[in-house]
Amino acid sequence: MSPPAAPLRVAVFGSARLLPEDPEYAEARRTGELIARAGWTLCTGGYDGAMAAASEGASAAGGHVVGITVAAWSARRGANRWVAEERAADSLVARLTELVHSDAWVAMAGGVGTLAEVALAWNLLQTAELGPRPLVLLGPRWQALLPVLREQLVIGDRDMELLTLAADPESAVAAVAAILGES
Repeated sequence: MSPPAAPLRVAVFGSARLLPEDPEYAEARRTGELIARAGWTLCTGGYDGAMAAASEGASAAGGHVVGITVAAWSARRGANRWVAEERAADSLVARLTELVHSDAWVAMAGGVGTLAEVALAWNLLQTAELGPRPLVLLGPRWQALLPVLREQLVIGDRDMELLTLAADPESAVAAVAAILGES
């Protein structure tokens, strides 16, 4: 008899700068909750903002939360309190590598770091370095940004087909489930 399969790992990307009063914070918390209720492990960068909100939601729903932090940053910032399993990467690049080796990704509102995570995941899908998996962009900020990227960069139809836009946490998690064949 083979051992049971490990739960799928869904990474949530998002800004460390989101505050609890920001609407996107509540979206991230709800997204984490829904990921946990689906039986998946939540993986984030482990710090504040959207990462803490998603971690809080997943933890409150009984889910397992993995935080990929950066060892060199430990003197100035630690993992958020909802991280059950912290993995300290040696560098930011190692952290990005660990985060993108998830079964699916959901990107919340974010800044440069979130954009780097999305770009890396998107590029690994585009080059088929990683097998097909969901890359879901949640919220109106992504819907506004994608046409600009499409217009200003050299991005083809096939590249755009690798992305899924979602308006809310429920549709984001439903998209992940559908693409993973778990709906």
